[in-house]
Formats: sequence, structure tokens, C-alpha cells
Amino acid sequence: MMKEELRYKLKIKRRYFQGVRRQVADESILYNFLAAYGEFESFFIYNSFGDEADTANIIAALLKAGKEVYLPRVEGENIVPVPYGKTVKGAFGIKEPEGQAYAGVIDITVIPLLAINEKGYRIGYGKGFYDRFLKNNSTRKVGLGYSFQIENFIEDEWDEPLDEFLTEKGIYGFGK
Repeated sequence: MMKEELRYKLKIKRRYFQGVRRQVADESILYNFLAAYGEFESFFIYNSFGDEADTANIIAALLKAGKEVYLPRVEGENIVPVPYGKTVKGAFGIKEPEGQAYAGVIDITVIPLLAINEKGYRIGYGKGFYDRFLKNNSTRKVGLGYSFQIENFIEDEWDEPLDEFLTEKGIYGFGK
């Protein structure tokens, strides 16, 4: 299946994954996330919107625990981590943080996705922001989503593999 077809199919799948099932899945994702990564200190995490796996509760829990939280902001062809704080609507209608970009080391980067394959390669929204960010970054790369987003597809040579995929059912590692 081509990436464009998969994007379309998974957007529909996510749209119909609603109500109590989704709420329970998001609560399980929160629990699994804190159990797996709660000991780390710094997190670069996407601000969920639409039908994406919810990050609002994860962000709230991390802030409450006194962790360093950074949100992505689009700057030209790239995304940059910016300390959590006041947000404004950004380039794609997603809330983005104001303030200075952070250039230091970040323990965990949480990445949105539409699909992921058994080798840890993801299909995002097709702009390549995360692939460019991850290419020269030593952060632990964690995809976040629902278990039905695991699909078979062939990655492109510019795609950056993730270290793990965290879902409501647990964490999938990719043997790295």
C-alpha cells in the first residue's frame, strides 16, 4: 500500500476510534508512558490535536512531576523544541509555544504518527519535520499512538526509525 493510501485509511480509522474506547486507550497510554519513562527528566512532546493519541494528560503529569517539557514549533522547514509555556496557533492550526528554542539534550522525544511498521519506521503527515529533527539527534525516539496503527509498508530512505512505539497495549521495541 502506498503511503498516501495508508495516510487516508488511518485518518479514517482514527476518526472512528472515539468515545469510551478511545478514553480508555488514552488512559492506558498515559499509564504506560509514566511507567516506562517517568524516571527521565526532559521531554520533547507533540501537542496533540484532532484524532491523535492524547498528549495533554501526559504533558500535565510531566509538568506536575517537575519535569522539563518542550513543545514543537515550526520554523521554516524544521521543528524546534521550545520550553512549555504560552502557546499561539501555529502554521498548521496547532498550538505552538512562544519563546526561545532549546538547543540542549532532551531525554525523550515523543513523535506523532499515522502508521508505523515492524521495523520502527513511521508514516507522519508527509512534511518530514520529525525525520529532519531526529536525523542528528541522540534523543530516545518514542512514537505514540494506538495499536491499530501498526501497518505493513516499505519506508523511504530518508525516514528515521523510532526506538519504541507506545500504545494502549504496551510498548513495542524495534531491537535497536
